[in-house]
Amino acid sequence: HDMTQSTEDNAMSFELSARDSASATSEADKAPLLPIHDVPADAASPASSLNVGSSAATNNDTKSRAMQLLFGAGGIYASFLYYGSLQEDVFRYESEDGTKFTHAWYLQVLESLANVIFGTIALIVMGASSNSKNSVGLWWGGTPNLPKKPFVSSGFSQVCSKAFTSLALANGLSFPVATLAKSGKMAPVMLGSLILGGATYGLREYLQVLAIIGGTAILSMSKKKASTSESTPLGVVFILLALVMDGVTGGVQKRLLADMKRVQVTPQPYDLMTYTNLFMMLFALLISFVLGEFTQGIAYCASNPKVFSLIWKFSMCSAIGQSFIFYTVARFDPLVCSTVTTTRKILSVLYSILFKGHSIAGQGWLGLLLAIGGIASEVVHKAMGAGKKKLKSKTSI
Repeated sequence: HDMTQSTEDNAMSFELSARDSASATSEADKAPLLPIHDVPADAASPASSLNVGSSAATNNDTKSRAMQLLFGAGGIYASFLYYGSLQEDVFRYESEDGTKFTHAWYLQVLESLANVIFGTIALIVMGASSNSKNSVGLWWGGTPNLPKKPFVSSGFSQVCSKAFTSLALANGLSFPVATLAKSGKMAPVMLGSLILGGATYGLREYLQVLAIIGGTAILSMSKKKASTSESTPLGVVFILLALVMDGVTGGVQKRLLADMKRVQVTPQPYDLMTYTNLFMMLFALLISFVLGEFTQGIAYCASNPKVFSLIWKFSMCSAIGQSFIFYTVARFDPLVCSTVTTTRKILSVLYSILFKGHSIAGQGWLGLLLAIGGIASEVVHKAMGAGKKKLKSKTSI
């Protein structure tokens, strides 16, 4: 992770760096939240005591892990399902005079600000709760000697990706089509790797990308026939730009983590969240001022308090959802988080179609199933790969 920060969902581009950084979390951070109670030492016999104690510990550990997964996955589903619903509501909102909210860069200022505030508070709380470890972290919880320059390019690429996605929605692209299209972000990554990196891919990867792109195209075309709401060419252009920036973000995040490793600094998840969103906010603020969106956005929200309420709920869901992603990745294999975020995106699309008034013809459902099949195939492939690795390690012992 979909930094995976669902997203993507467009918020999920940040998931990739979140998963990479959280995978470096210490074993102490992976400890179960619930205590594992040992069997009393004065049991009947040493052998039975060992067996019973081991069995009880295993059962308690399994229950603890299940509760942690339920908490983490439930938090991701709840936060980002609501996030996607609110995002769609923001761009479908229409004021009394018939105008709609189109200030995507202003929206990114507020969303990034919410993440900066949430991340900073999390770092302060973590710093206050670990005063005995001041030799490891700063008094407010941040990582000492953390280079800030790598976050500049990461923040720029990510805020552009998110803003372009919002602009696609503002210019008529439907939420289901935009979300499915964003799920095809591996297409620009593969293209860039083929051209610049000399990488090679198997038939499965090509079929997966074709399924997502083809299914999304079929869904988009069917909506034009079945609904009066058509995707404008400008909306399509913006979602393509968002995909390009997703491809750039993947390389930028890898370089960011490589830079950290080179200077022997391991950033905490909330370091990544806070500093990335800080630079995202600064770039969004600059661009919104240049385009005149900042004052226009404030004026629109002032005259339409309802849309401002939607934006702040949307922004807080983004911050809370990323925290649940960090929590899940720190305690489980990244595949678990990837599965949760991927299925969340599929549920967001289905929820939007079923409850947001989208009219889809039979051809559209066929395209939807094709795209979902392409998205799910990656999770299945990773799960099978993880299972083979575990089997190999067991047989080699």
